[in-house]
Amino acid sequence: MKDPQSNLPTRPDRTATPEVSRLLLLTLVAVFLIAAAAFAITGIARRVHANSELVRYTDANAAPPVSLAQPVFEKDAREIVLPGNMQAFTLAPIYARTTGYVKSWSYDIGSHVHKDDLLAVIETPELDQQLAQARADLATAQSNAALAKITADRYQGLIAQNAVSQQDTDNALAQLRATNTQVNSAQANVHRLEELQSFERIEAPFDGVITARNLDIGQLVTPAGSTTTPGAGTVSGSKEVFDISATQTLRVFVNVPQIYAPDAKNGVTATLTLPQYPGRTFHGKLVRSSGAVDPATRTLLAEVDVDNPSGELLPGSYTEVHLNVSTNVPALIVPVSALILEPDGLHVATVDATNHAHIVRVTSGRDSGSTIEIFSGLAPGQSVIANPPDSLTDGELVRMVTPDAGTKP
Repeated sequence: MKDPQSNLPTRPDRTATPEVSRLLLLTLVAVFLIAAAAFAITGIARRVHANSELVRYTDANAAPPVSLAQPVFEKDAREIVLPGNMQAFTLAPIYARTTGYVKSWSYDIGSHVHKDDLLAVIETPELDQQLAQARADLATAQSNAALAKITADRYQGLIAQNAVSQQDTDNALAQLRATNTQVNSAQANVHRLEELQSFERIEAPFDGVITARNLDIGQLVTPAGSTTTPGAGTVSGSKEVFDISATQTLRVFVNVPQIYAPDAKNGVTATLTLPQYPGRTFHGKLVRSSGAVDPATRTLLAEVDVDNPSGELLPGSYTEVHLNVSTNVPALIVPVSALILEPDGLHVATVDATNHAHIVRVTSGRDSGSTIEIFSGLAPGQSVIANPPDSLTDGELVRMVTPDAGTKP
């Protein structure tokens, strides 16, 4: 017989619901963790990529920017042109040798003077009184010496008659010697003051031109080396009162590169050109050299003398000295700005294929002001850094502004 309740619907099993909920929760947590991990990995990857890009950008821009210059190959030349400096053959700064006031002066700048010409007169009233006092002291010493001589002679006559003691005679003779010494001392003091008084007259030591005048009437002048503090209207002893230059012949000093030193012989004729006389040339003669190469510049100091009877050549002028040479030396011309001065000599910086700088030592030739000759240390066609920074080191990575199109000097 069928159960009357068998047709009723069956109730769901309530024991399975917590397990399903737990499974769904775990699934959601896993999905969230996976998403979070993916997001974190993506963020880290982006940050690592950004950091690597920043490192690459920093490395690329940290390298100092440089521009290249292509040296110009110079053909052999039989003549070298060297910068020279003209100087007076004789230059004398004249200082005051006594203290006093300027009474008068006779020559101004540009005046031609002859030897022993009177340039200025200084009034020295104190010195004049000192000289008068010294002469009076000399007269007193001479009188005392004369009296001491009479006394000594008298004692020597009396000692023979046993009228005076030997002690008194010795005292008289000693007094005579002392007074004679006083006379010599007073005479020397008079001569000293007379010499100082002679410096009241400032005279020209040689024929020449006055190139400086640093005194005026009424000014107080002090001798060279004086510790007097100069005030208003005072010419200090550390400053010359006149400058005189002998300009009949001028000296021109040039620095001859070591490679041309054998050609710098005495008697070699030199041609001079000056910017204020375009198209004109002046002729001089190399008269002497230092006989040694300067280790700092690797040049030989030479002197060229040039006659200047008309006075148109002025001391202190810049000139270019043209010398004929017998040695043909090929050279590369580079900008002066490319040179690096080190304690061991001149250097230039080159760049290799990997953009790394290399500092090489070079031997230089003549310097024309903006460019300079390089005789050794640099290969033809090898570019140099036009303006190397002071902090540049050998092997340092550089960033070329114009990697392949270098500027020519």
